[in-house]
Amino acid sequence: MFERPQAGENAVLVHVAPGGHPDEDELEEFVELVRSAGADPVAVVKGSRRVPDPRLYIGGGKLEEVRAAVQDGEGDVVIFDHSLSPSQERNLERELQCRVLDRTGLILDIFAQRARSHEGKLQVELAQLSHLATRLVRGWTHLERQKGGIGLRGPGETQLETDRRLLNQRIVQIKRRLHRVDSQRDLGRKARNRAEVPTVSLVGYTNAGKSTLFNALTQSAVYAQDQLFATLDPTLRRLVLPDGGAVVLADTVGFISKLPHDLVAAFRSTLQETADADLLLHVIDAAGPRQALCIAEVNSVLEQIGAEKVPQIEVYNKIDLVDDRGPRMERSGDGSLTRIWLSARTGEGIDLLLEALQAFFRGEQVRKVIRLEPRQGRLRAALFDAGRVVRDHPLETGGWELEVEMARRELDRLLKQNPDLLNALVA
Repeated sequence: MFERPQAGENAVLVHVAPGGHPDEDELEEFVELVRSAGADPVAVVKGSRRVPDPRLYIGGGKLEEVRAAVQDGEGDVVIFDHSLSPSQERNLERELQCRVLDRTGLILDIFAQRARSHEGKLQVELAQLSHLATRLVRGWTHLERQKGGIGLRGPGETQLETDRRLLNQRIVQIKRRLHRVDSQRDLGRKARNRAEVPTVSLVGYTNAGKSTLFNALTQSAVYAQDQLFATLDPTLRRLVLPDGGAVVLADTVGFISKLPHDLVAAFRSTLQETADADLLLHVIDAAGPRQALCIAEVNSVLEQIGAEKVPQIEVYNKIDLVDDRGPRMERSGDGSLTRIWLSARTGEGIDLLLEALQAFFRGEQVRKVIRLEPRQGRLRAALFDAGRVVRDHPLETGGWELEVEMARRELDRLLKQNPDLLNALVA
């Protein structure tokens, strides 16, 4: 049994393509993932293999190459850009005499570093424990595990049973806590629905610039860095549109290729904000080399959480890095808006996005004349807040005659909240 390092800073990376040549863009993303976890890549072992080896994932020749890289670079940990089975991890650790981590474990580690809120920490811990449940045996392979009757069991078998029971108890406890958090989120969503405030959710591949765009739209100071999974905890802010209307803008966790299923399951409550949104702004890195793949990965996760039918506008960000055509809109054949090109960092095109949001939620506009009595001053103020007052004429009786222009949904909401308004409508 080898001694496990306290921290794996020097990492040897293994990237094996399933047939064909390794994808350099995928490899670059993998290296960036490792750096985001705080490790220093000292060597990269590349290769291709049609079918993974059931025992080691890689073949004997590639294993010797990895062993030499570990010894030459004094590697503390070997990280595979693939999902490994528990037995493959154990066998590789036995052969290489150092810590072995797969892509799932790497992403879980990054999420654990990024979680700041109580909910985020619980979600990451749940995903980690679910992943660990199948790997408990690794830490106890040095203990005796005899088979037999009473009095003949080895201490390793007893310890494993104890660990599994404690782990399952902790999972149940975390799920119970997350259920309470879910209830609080449901209350917030119901309150927004009662007030008929629409929700817009930012989604996209990690490091596409969602948080930078969120800050540019809401003048917030959400943490934003040029690194993978810079933002983990969801943030909601009120966004006032140019016509005075308001929406709730939600910044969510970024997606990535081969996102662990445990993470999707653990973050399902957070991602529910996306599934319940009225509109998705799909932020895409206009300077990214793998746009089609990133878009497909995001849409795949959206389908997993039941958000594939939510209306979507593609927002191509970072045009200041690649595009000299400037900010612009693109529409489909029926005239509906499909794409917006902008730069969240410089602010170019933000006005176009605000106009698009306003047009999407404004819907059918209606113009009405309303006569109010002197006692209805509060309703008059509500009309000023809800729509554009075209004309406000005081009456000799002390009341007012207003001509207003607003979205039909806003008028319907006001009529529902103020039944007296129906009698005040003139035309």
